[in-house]
Amino acid sequence: MKKITLKEVAEACMGSLICDEEEAFVTGGVTDSRQVEKGNLFFAIPGEKVDGHKFVPQVIENGAGAAVIEHDVEGVSSPVIKVRDTKKALMQAAGCYRGGFEIPVIGITGSVGKTSTKEMIASVLGEKFNVLKTEGNFNNEIGMPLTLFKVREEHEAAVVEMGINHFGEMERMSKVARPDMFVITNIGDCHLEFLGDRDGVLKAKTEGLDIMAEGSPLILNGDDEQLLKLKDYPGLKVLFYSLENKDAYAYATDIESKAEEGSDFTLHILGKQISVHVPVPGKHMVANALAAAIVGTEMGMDIAEIKSGIEKVQTISGRSNFIHVGGVTVIDDCYNANPNSMKASLEVLSNCSGRRIAVLGDMGELGEETKNLHYGVGEYLATLNLDAVFFSGELAEEISRGAGDNGAENLFFIKEKETMSDILCHYIKPGDTVLVKASHFMNFDSLINDLKDCLS
Repeated sequence: MKKITLKEVAEACMGSLICDEEEAFVTGGVTDSRQVEKGNLFFAIPGEKVDGHKFVPQVIENGAGAAVIEHDVEGVSSPVIKVRDTKKALMQAAGCYRGGFEIPVIGITGSVGKTSTKEMIASVLGEKFNVLKTEGNFNNEIGMPLTLFKVREEHEAAVVEMGINHFGEMERMSKVARPDMFVITNIGDCHLEFLGDRDGVLKAKTEGLDIMAEGSPLILNGDDEQLLKLKDYPGLKVLFYSLENKDAYAYATDIESKAEEGSDFTLHILGKQISVHVPVPGKHMVANALAAAIVGTEMGMDIAEIKSGIEKVQTISGRSNFIHVGGVTVIDDCYNANPNSMKASLEVLSNCSGRRIAVLGDMGELGEETKNLHYGVGEYLATLNLDAVFFSGELAEEISRGAGDNGAENLFFIKEKETMSDILCHYIKPGDTVLVKASHFMNFDSLINDLKDCLS
């Protein structure tokens, strides 16, 4: 790993460096003053509630290599890098830092499943390599560069999640991350408010592919009709995975749901096959395992190592996390939602034991088709054998209407979300499985906390 100096970073940011030690090495970068370590860059980003410039004296005192600032800070004259925009400088500096390491970077994007696929790939690669991965969902133009700044000498691979909701973002992030391998999980109905339709989503998600080196692996979900359009993408090694097509580079057969315990399936890749257990529920997790298997083979791993990594994967909070309390299983999946992820979560619930109860809220950023897309989730819901569904939110009422119009029963619309907790606590009983799912702005994580309190 080549060490990057303050002078090099300042040049990359087109900033003015004021420092007695221009050749001092950069050891990382942060935006949180509490995380500063010796030699780190601290990016003073103005926020809606707090301006990072407020903490510049503190981070300098704590050993920061330099503070990256937009304006002068009283009492601090050095070491600083003065720039026009600290958010842009964060990306530019991370790109400079990225140039200092040669470990393979695996980029991951898609409408649904980025985080769970990232966890799966990291788990597989962890069987052979020291892996850095995106923490949580730090996948935007602030979180992604902060991930790159965490690369250290001991790391042998980096798995970087890249999320976007506007045109141009993927190209900017790709120029910074420079992925050696790229995985796209699917192209769904998300961020349509900004991207228009699924063709727009495809365009936005693939804007950075031309930045990749000739022959780089492009790993795609072969069950997504939009991604099939990329089968002859020029200059890249396109590899499909599939739950349905046995002509794919990696595919699954004999898929058997074990409800909460996950799924069993047979993995086929490179002319070999092996029985694998995915310890996380949902058919989509089998697809994620296939993507990870291709990454593993591209990294020189054998099928036994890949199997072992798949079988060790874990979920993270807010992403189909199963909580057991008071004899009830609560599926905490309330971090975010779009039509694809909502349907996937409902499919997981339908395979669980006991009374199957869904608690659903609004989905955001769906553009002109918002109501129709909510109604479509209701249509899908009606095909499942659920025991009761509770709704809250103006748009969630459309899900309820779609379900009711198609024969679903035991549908309860709760206009005031604040009363939902009390109603659920009286309705739920031991043996039930309860899915809580909505976009993050609905704050359904408070329902999770209320349920844990009343059921314990």
